[in-house]
Amino acid sequence: MQRKTQAAIEALEATESLDELSGFIHRLRDILEVEHLVYHAVNGTGGQYAALTYSADWVARYVAEDYARIDPVVLEAQRRFRPVDWSKLDWSNRTARAFKAEALDAGLGRQGFSLPIRGPAGQFALFSVNHRCPAEEWQRLTESHLPDLILLGHHINQRALTIERGSDKVPSCRLSPREIDALTLLAAGRNRSQAAETLTISEHTLRVYIESARFKLGANNTVHAVAMAMNQGLLLL
Repeated sequence: MQRKTQAAIEALEATESLDELSGFIHRLRDILEVEHLVYHAVNGTGGQYAALTYSADWVARYVAEDYARIDPVVLEAQRRFRPVDWSKLDWSNRTARAFKAEALDAGLGRQGFSLPIRGPAGQFALFSVNHRCPAEEWQRLTESHLPDLILLGHHINQRALTIERGSDKVPSCRLSPREIDALTLLAAGRNRSQAAETLTISEHTLRVYIESARFKLGANNTVHAVAMAMNQGLLLL
């Protein structure tokens, strides 16, 4: 999975337009061998962008009925920073059950994972993975690949922001992709050993990235660096 993730990130960095980013989402779906992938972002002024593999009919239905008002995944993601496992949400009320049944009829799988991402200037995005498989298989997949999915979601959002604002509008503090990866994994609750393993680097190299990021940000320590990076919109979780 780590090799696939690195190859996907390299391909992502080559995209130069939102249309190309949409094409990348479709290719990534095939690489990950899942049913659907969705990236949807809303900026601070209400502008929206989505790249997804759902059917056009389901997207049109979702928008026309304003299902974001009742979608348990969206409602839960807006309240938290951690990834959302769809199976752990409350689908017991009549509205949620009817919505889920309609989604399944539209071709969605029963299993899902969504990563809430809060970017600069009030931006909010969701990166979601949807699949058809038994619950046990899905649990193994998410447990073993969670860091990779977090990295992919982060990089997709960062790329979308870069494309949207243009190369002339960059953050005042520029962290390298590896520095961002290191801080992202630490912010997501990984310890240094786990973060180094995910990035396939030594703990010594990880420490170099962290210290470099801390110096660039002017942070007192690692926790301060993570907080500053998030506040500046450099670290997206």
